[in-house]
Amino acid sequence: MLQTIIIFYSLYTFMKVYISIMQIGFINTEKRKTPVLMSASKYLIAGNYAVANGKLGLVNTLVDYLMFIWWVIAGFAWLNSLILVEGTIAQAVVFLFGFIIVNYIVGLPFELYQKFKIDSAFGFNKMTAKMYIIDTIKSTLLFVILGGAIFALLAWIIESFESWWLWGFVMMFSIAILANVLAPTFMALFNKFSPLEEGELKTQIDEMMVKVGLKNNGIFVMDASKRDSRLNAFFGGLGKSKRVVLFDTLIAKLNTKELLAVLGHELGHFTHGDIWKNIGLIGLLLFISFYLFGHLPETLFTDMGIVQSAGAEIAMLMLLLPLVSFVFTPFMSAVSRHNEYAADEFGSELGGKENLISALMKLITENKAFPKSHPLVIFFYYTHPPVLERLKELGFDASNTIIEKEAKEEELVKDGIFAYMDRDEK
Repeated sequence: MLQTIIIFYSLYTFMKVYISIMQIGFINTEKRKTPVLMSASKYLIAGNYAVANGKLGLVNTLVDYLMFIWWVIAGFAWLNSLILVEGTIAQAVVFLFGFIIVNYIVGLPFELYQKFKIDSAFGFNKMTAKMYIIDTIKSTLLFVILGGAIFALLAWIIESFESWWLWGFVMMFSIAILANVLAPTFMALFNKFSPLEEGELKTQIDEMMVKVGLKNNGIFVMDASKRDSRLNAFFGGLGKSKRVVLFDTLIAKLNTKELLAVLGHELGHFTHGDIWKNIGLIGLLLFISFYLFGHLPETLFTDMGIVQSAGAEIAMLMLLLPLVSFVFTPFMSAVSRHNEYAADEFGSELGGKENLISALMKLITENKAFPKSHPLVIFFYYTHPPVLERLKELGFDASNTIIEKEAKEEELVKDGIFAYMDRDEK
């Protein structure tokens, strides 16, 4: 059984590596062609950013594979030998925290390089080392409290019920729904939320929400710019009462009409019930995963040199969940892309087609999102349609559009990564 799992995980890793290599090669070629949606220099910057992320992700995938092999051959047995606490639930919690700590230490260099090298070089990261440490302490404390409770409860279910996978699924699915509702509350531990000032924008957001049958539960501005320069916005809540959260970066870069068109797109998701559809798909994935991992044979754990315990079963679920998710990713991505097209249509009707087109073009430029990708990447990973296709559906064919006006930019090579200083175009 262990050999079979290693073979499947090896195939999964090979597919990820192959897709990454194809994507890196594709963008390296495309970034030198005639630019679309952006000026030539910004087009090259977006391409270089995508390639830098792709290369880091490729190395990360290979390290993850080596860690997987180590865990199933020797790591679980090594970790199990270090646990001296008594009690099956306590042993499970300690085992899982040990498992996560090791993985965190191995993954930390990738996170730091992403944030303080790549994102900093391309003008995204605004965090200081002090802010990063404070955020890490907060998130660690939150995880120890909530994660410890979840691990203990799931371990108790495994020890108490023969069909533990079914009750474990019910528990984790319920937690996933609750997390969706409480996400803004957790974010408040890291970010400051300020009520949107009275004015035209607030009034029009209120009117837009009333038009689609939703109740405004507050409109807030989040100080995202102190950590990152990317643009975003989201709605909180699962019922008719919604909390609107706008990144301050979004307000700074989009005009009122463009911002309303973006929010109209998000309101389209609620109107079409996309949130519940996504929750349903997540529930299906969790159900299948818990069923599969709830029927792992005892011989698998024997082959790894450990007994079949609650902690080991949960750790195997965490270790193999990406493999199961990868199989379902194309289907879930296809459903999501379909929903995005429908939300675009809704947003264009609510906020104006030309405003949504303008907003999409600004978003892709400000977020330095390269507008093209290899077909395999789109098939597997794109939860949103390629922006060129979205614009085409909205009636704007940007495939041959060349932005001739160049912003005044200073470009340099820093630590082997293309860095730049971006000046606002006026």
